[in-house]
Amino acid sequence: MASIGIVSDSSTLFPNPVFTGRERVHLLPAAWQGEPGAERLKAADFPASLKGAPAPQLAAASTADFEAFFRKLGSHYDGVLAILHAERFSPLATAAAEAAANLHGSLAVRVIDSGTLALGLGLVVQAAAEAAEAGLGLAELDLHARNMAPRIYGLLCIPGLSYLQRSGEINPSQALVGEYLRVTQIYTLEEGELVPSQKARNPRHLVDVLHEFLSEFEDLEHVALMQGVPAFEQETRALRERLLEERGQLPISEQTINAPVASFIGPHSLGIFALER
Repeated sequence: MASIGIVSDSSTLFPNPVFTGRERVHLLPAAWQGEPGAERLKAADFPASLKGAPAPQLAAASTADFEAFFRKLGSHYDGVLAILHAERFSPLATAAAEAAANLHGSLAVRVIDSGTLALGLGLVVQAAAEAAEAGLGLAELDLHARNMAPRIYGLLCIPGLSYLQRSGEINPSQALVGEYLRVTQIYTLEEGELVPSQKARNPRHLVDVLHEFLSEFEDLEHVALMQGVPAFEQETRALRERLLEERGQLPISEQTINAPVASFIGPHSLGIFALER
């Protein structure tokens, strides 16, 4: 039976840190622009706003980085499936695809732009690893992951709009006004598109927005919450209570935002990822 390795990037958060096939999952290490000791960075090290407070910025892996990483894994696996965060955040999938082509068939590599990140990405990677353990080949795993990714819908609640300004998502005046007014801007993340949805006026309204988002789905397989730093404890507790009352034992996982994701959207961001059955 062919042995398949799964590659993802440092923005990945796993809903369940311990899962079948975890040992075959390899994360490309984070690289930071001019920041030594990257492995020690945490989301708590990032300022709430970039206005007058610089923060580390993630350096996108190059084609050469991926090629070296794939060649290293080639001594352990017959094939590799790379599942990476949405190109909206950085062009990792393009670099990985170019690296795969440079291998000229010496190692079978398939590359997927998941269209999501953080826990949404982790859901796909985890499912692929479990399917690989069950014996699926590379082509079957590729199809399995591609079919799953469009069933993951994300909602990102971002008060630190200066982070989106840095990435070019919004202009400086939008970021300045939004942070001055302490607005929590809410974006949907679906198939790689980050689309402004609405603004949360206060904590209770934020819970209503999150609940409304999940109410759009009749049959959910899993809900994954990404806590910001500091955490939205009151809001997520209220959301869990509503979901328990309405949907019973719906699987809900919760993880804290990591440094790579914080570098994209700010540390005090709340994310919710819904997997439709």
